[in-house]
Amino acid sequence: MLELEAIKETLDMFLFLAAELTALFLLISYLVGVLQHYVSPQKMQQILSKKMGRGYLVAGFLGAITPFCSCSTIPFLKGLLRANAGFGTMMVFLFASPLLNPIIIGLFAVTFGIQVTVFYFVVAMGVSIMAGYILERLGFERYIKEEAYLEPVSMQCKSECSGVNVELSCWRRIWDSTWSDFKKVFPYLMGGITLGSIIYGFMPTEFVAGIAHDGNPFAVPVAAVIGIPLYIRAEAVIPLSAALAAKGMGLGAVMALIIGSAGASITEVVLLKSIFHNRMIMAFLAVIITMAISAGYLYSVIF
Repeated sequence: MLELEAIKETLDMFLFLAAELTALFLLISYLVGVLQHYVSPQKMQQILSKKMGRGYLVAGFLGAITPFCSCSTIPFLKGLLRANAGFGTMMVFLFASPLLNPIIIGLFAVTFGIQVTVFYFVVAMGVSIMAGYILERLGFERYIKEEAYLEPVSMQCKSECSGVNVELSCWRRIWDSTWSDFKKVFPYLMGGITLGSIIYGFMPTEFVAGIAHDGNPFAVPVAAVIGIPLYIRAEAVIPLSAALAAKGMGLGAVMALIIGSAGASITEVVLLKSIFHNRMIMAFLAVIITMAISAGYLYSVIF
């Protein structure tokens, strides 16, 4: 019976994520295409390349106000790549967007209180900005795949678009470009969703709480590593974490689990393979795990 229930949960999660992420990817890709049509690459580059580090802050707060999960951040990231935004600022957005989206922050405040929410926000924003700066200084931009920079049809037709009929034609071209992008990432998307759904369906919360309890000195890193394979919606990650805490999971480990699961997932990592080479993906995962572990231990010390 338990195995049948796990299979049902896996199938339900797969169908739900397949429908949701397909819709999100198409919608966000299309909106980014429209944005690129009306906002020039030079303007986007100017906004995200402000001097004195302000571009990093702008990218961080842009991530904080966009209600994207870890997977739906990818289409926006592609738009930033094609707009020639600075590499460091793009990485700040990639890290900050899923971790600081308004849904997570709101649920954090309701569930854990303002003080813990401020701690979470400061750590996630600070590490995102620091990681973006360091990766840029280390030259990790060279690990972006060349095809990720290819401009969609929407950008190529921009100069031709004037008048109502031509505008409608250009929006159609934006959709064609969006659909073309989607077909390229579809195998990655389905593969990631399949793996994430299997883990979600067959990994009981009692198991997670049992190996990440207060008595385990390695609870925080274990929770951080466990969180990454899971794909958990923003609306679910906080209630799930509260349930795990009630079952005996240490609050520092809970913090690490939230950052690990919200900041990355197998689905996102598989999607990133369409943009980044393996070394860049490893660096991305290293930042998320480091952020999760640091926040978990720091939370245990402060609170």
